[in-house]
Amino acid sequence: MGEDVAETSAEPLERKLATILSADVAEYSRLMAEDEEYTVRTLRAHRSVIDSLVSQHRGRVFNTAGDAVLVEFASTVEAVRCATEIQAALRTRNDQLPLARQVRFRLGINVGDVMVQGSDLLGDGVNIAARLQSAAKPGGICISGSVYDQIRNKLSLSFRSLGEQTFKNIPQPVRTFSITESAEQGALPTPRFIRYRIGALKWLAASSAMLIALALGYWIYSNSQRGVQDGLYAGPICYGPARDDPARCYRAQAVLSDGKLTGRWPGRNPGVTVFLSGEVSATQAVQIELRSESLDGKQLSLITLAGSLRGGRIDATGSFEGGQRTATLNWQHE
Repeated sequence: MGEDVAETSAEPLERKLATILSADVAEYSRLMAEDEEYTVRTLRAHRSVIDSLVSQHRGRVFNTAGDAVLVEFASTVEAVRCATEIQAALRTRNDQLPLARQVRFRLGINVGDVMVQGSDLLGDGVNIAARLQSAAKPGGICISGSVYDQIRNKLSLSFRSLGEQTFKNIPQPVRTFSITESAEQGALPTPRFIRYRIGALKWLAASSAMLIALALGYWIYSNSQRGVQDGLYAGPICYGPARDDPARCYRAQAVLSDGKLTGRWPGRNPGVTVFLSGEVSATQAVQIELRSESLDGKQLSLITLAGSLRGGRIDATGSFEGGQRTATLNWQHE
């Protein structure tokens, strides 16, 4: 009888090194609950943009599920280039939509060893990319330390270190970075809070820990008393009608830190950059200046706005230099 029993032998698994980009939609459940058909149509249009850019950068979509997309790249540099271009392109599309109906993706990128199963890829290399994506802000990109090491001297990007992050079902902490700005695409949303592993801080003396806690408590208290929250603010900027340009709105963002607002983004015309600078006073009064400049540094337009910051919301109104065109800004803390 023994010779009739097939002998089982496990075939060796194929493995390879790959860069994985994980993407999904922020607030997807809310968007679907409020308007399923609108959300699906918008998501399809966004996906066509993503698929086109993935193809241009020689990537391969190897798995999709609902709003999630997993992409494989042979080149880490191309993966990150693709990610920044995706967020820039989708931001332009979202600017044409009402704020509550915008479909914004979060992206995470990791490079690591993966297992090949048919056309699919499996393993921690993929799982870490998904965890990094969940840590990113809507419209933002988080990358692992292994990705950062590959690209830091090859691309014109700015980064914020988020330290070693402990992710669910990932046995080892992951060095994590957020891409804060691209020379071509402008500022990107980045997480405000950094979660450090307690074990990494055990060497600190108890007195130092107490001083840090007191300082943090005072900072939180003073900011709550002022009603001011540092971090990213984003939302629409709207221009009134002009003689040769109809009224229009677009989405932009800036970072508030220690009472200073700063931001920049590409202008509507090629070679034009918009720079934002502003101040928030202790009484929550807001003063903002928007300058459009050409590549040679020539100022093309100047807008001044005044308003207030209340309950995590900046509302300001103003006009172009000369008062010929109105401008309004309504941003939320993110």
